[in-house]
Amino acid sequence: MPDLDLALLECRILGCLLEKQLSTPDVYPLSMNTLVNACNQSSNRDPVLSVTEPEVQEAVDTLISRGLAEHWPGRVLKVAHTAKPTWNLSVQEAALLAELLLRGPQTPGELRTNTRRMYAFPDLAEVEACLGVLMEADPPLVIRLARAPGAREARVAHLLSGMVDASATAPESAPARPGRLDQLEADLTKLREELAELRQAFDAFRAQF
Repeated sequence: MPDLDLALLECRILGCLLEKQLSTPDVYPLSMNTLVNACNQSSNRDPVLSVTEPEVQEAVDTLISRGLAEHWPGRVLKVAHTAKPTWNLSVQEAALLAELLLRGPQTPGELRTNTRRMYAFPDLAEVEACLGVLMEADPPLVIRLARAPGAREARVAHLLSGMVDASATAPESAPARPGRLDQLEADLTKLREELAELRQAFDAFRAQF
């Protein structure tokens, strides 16, 4: 069983590989250049990183040594994850884990919204069912955190960077804004994510020639 004490960049790489396999399968596995761009992507990332190819290569080597990634030989060397077979993840579970790796702790409602580019959950019941599978895995891959004061839902966090204090709560958030503005911001974020993915797919296509 792989070591579950991954560094931030290792989590980012694993999340990117899971994400791109589901959202842009035509360009998966990823070339090193595409993987670096995915790690440094500004949309759907928290925190936003600025990493170099040597840093990414070193982290990939660490993931390979831990049994969570592999190289695909060819004219351009590519990288693939092995998380799905290692942990027997379904598409739904892989999407949830990718989102937690890329953007940190989130509520089930946020996860349902933010995984749309990878898998469209029809309702929160399916989100909760899949989170339950990830929580009951051996070893557990996610954990439910304590509900923050005034929050409607408790957040969920991944456990690939080691144990998380489940009693810790998030800082109190600002008062909720009107739903229309929230929806517009969500739509804008989705458009930015789709544009970034199209650019990465085009770059990967162009690199083949």
